[in-house]
Amino acid sequence: MAALKVTRHHERGTWMFGASDSHPDIHWPSGFSPDQAHSFCQAQAVVHAPPATAFALLNCVTRWPEWVPGVTEVRAGPLARTFEVWFHGQRFELFLGEHVPHSRLGWSGIGAGVQLYQAWLLTPVEDGTHVVIGNVVRGPAAKSLNELSPVWTQRLNSLWLAQLKRLSESAP
Repeated sequence: MAALKVTRHHERGTWMFGASDSHPDIHWPSGFSPDQAHSFCQAQAVVHAPPATAFALLNCVTRWPEWVPGVTEVRAGPLARTFEVWFHGQRFELFLGEHVPHSRLGWSGIGAGVQLYQAWLLTPVEDGTHVVIGNVVRGPAAKSLNELSPVWTQRLNSLWLAQLKRLSESAP
């Protein structure tokens, strides 16, 4: 498996993050830039499959429980482009923010003590797709998790990417 690259900074015992760490082509919604985060992480990898394959896996949210670590249930929401996700026993309401077929996905989420924005950027490259995932997380729960386990978002992003890579590369 190809190495996953994760961007994260640490200085004097405190995790530092900023817009300079974010991929320049990711569109962060107002209020959710890396500079406004209690936790920010970005990871990237090359998936040896076309962008449409990886995009289809990400876009089919009802199948996330089959492959996304920690997701146990997904339900369509009451409005178009909304859905509910149960992640490690916590319910999150997600709202699709950006949807550009085969190249961009982004969703805002609200859960107990957490607000987040997760962005995906898929770019065709010679041997497949360069995939970037970025997470901005805010709220008291994000602050607490960062203090207890400063690498939790790094691990989560790495797991998402590893699974996306595995499934995309084994797709027919």
